[in-house]
Amino acid sequence: MAYFKLKQKGTNLKTEMIAGLTAYMTMAYIIFVNPAILSQGGMTGVSFESIVLATCLGSGIMSVAMGLISNTPFVLASGIAINSLVLFTIIYGLGLDFSQAMGIVITGGILVAILAVTRLRKMVTDAIPAGLKYAMVAAIGLFLVFFGARQGGFIVNDPNIGISLGDLTKNYTLLAIFGLVLTILLVSFKVKGGILLGILGTVAAGIIFKVLPLPESIISIPRKESLQTFFTADPIGAFWKEGMLDLAALTMVFVLMMTDFFDTLGIAIGVGQRAGLMDKEGRIGGLKRLLVVDSLASIMGGFLGAGVIHIQPESSSGVAEGGRSGIVPVVSGIIFLLSAFFAPFISIVGGGVEAEGMYLYPVTAPALIVAGILMLKAVARIDFRDPDIGLPAFFTIAIMPVTYNITYGVGLGFISYTIIKVIRRRFSQLNPVMVVVSLLFVLSFVIESIIMN
Repeated sequence: MAYFKLKQKGTNLKTEMIAGLTAYMTMAYIIFVNPAILSQGGMTGVSFESIVLATCLGSGIMSVAMGLISNTPFVLASGIAINSLVLFTIIYGLGLDFSQAMGIVITGGILVAILAVTRLRKMVTDAIPAGLKYAMVAAIGLFLVFFGARQGGFIVNDPNIGISLGDLTKNYTLLAIFGLVLTILLVSFKVKGGILLGILGTVAAGIIFKVLPLPESIISIPRKESLQTFFTADPIGAFWKEGMLDLAALTMVFVLMMTDFFDTLGIAIGVGQRAGLMDKEGRIGGLKRLLVVDSLASIMGGFLGAGVIHIQPESSSGVAEGGRSGIVPVVSGIIFLLSAFFAPFISIVGGGVEAEGMYLYPVTAPALIVAGILMLKAVARIDFRDPDIGLPAFFTIAIMPVTYNITYGVGLGFISYTIIKVIRRRFSQLNPVMVVVSLLFVLSFVIESIIMN
């Protein structure tokens, strides 16, 4: 255990294991949601079962790797938002098949790996103003609160005003309310493992009041058909169409690379600050190794058919439990691997409940909300009196949760910061790297909009 430096990080093995279990439980839903996205009921030509296995193995192996290589509390899993981009923009938008889409995922991961090991990574992270970094922390927190509120049914989509209050009388919403009150009480009284106990208490209440269905079986043995997506990626076919180079596919590699890199960077800064990994200059210790493992995870995700795999904002739930070391992702990763054989049992926590044509996750919603609230204190470190940083910080914090996209929040923060500096003619205060990255964000957003529409 000396490798994980538990004493130096002010933690212990019990705390780290509880944090790892907590982090896993808050993202167990990914085991079921990611296959639902990438299989689309078989419309993409791959089976739900095969992507379940790919998601469990890819997330498990790379989470263990993250813990052993970077010794940080970041857990990896297939990214729901970015894999939605893979489905709707690359597969449906460009008309590529699943294997070709995974080829683009692999290529994007390779580019992120190159970016991670070169000086460009340090140049980009050093160029971000401290106030904007704290805005990312608060934005990730608000993102988790908003995400949890949706998962619990507290807020719903409204065709007229966009978002409205959900039906608080529904049994699944009442279960989420119970879980939220229970978790807040446990955390407020500083009960060890409060968030984990909150999840377990919510599961128990859900079973007792028959909100959560019991599985018909406990163990599921993967079949030969479950290997359908393994090592079928086609990077060559993705870019070569009818004897010509497909420029649209090439541009999507750029979009995917930008999304993957800045999603990861935003989460690393947001959760890393909460975990005590950020120094006074706003730099995250071990960021290079973290980004390298994260990029290798995307490459593995492409080869297995799990889509893009990267660190998850839900890692903050483990951090909120006191997790500070690589033991957190190692524990989570091992459970992800075991989940390939216990998917029916895991569905009690992560399978969700069907509500009016969609799935909600009242068991894990309270944990995400509480973890997000604990991150919002970073707002106090932002000087909103200074419009140069106050306005970009606001855009970052406001845009990230309402668009359900971390990269959009980070990108609009960068762009607005650069525009304000230019308008106020404060060129000497503007890092050239910020200008270049802002222009790349504009290009990325334009390309994505054209392909989507």
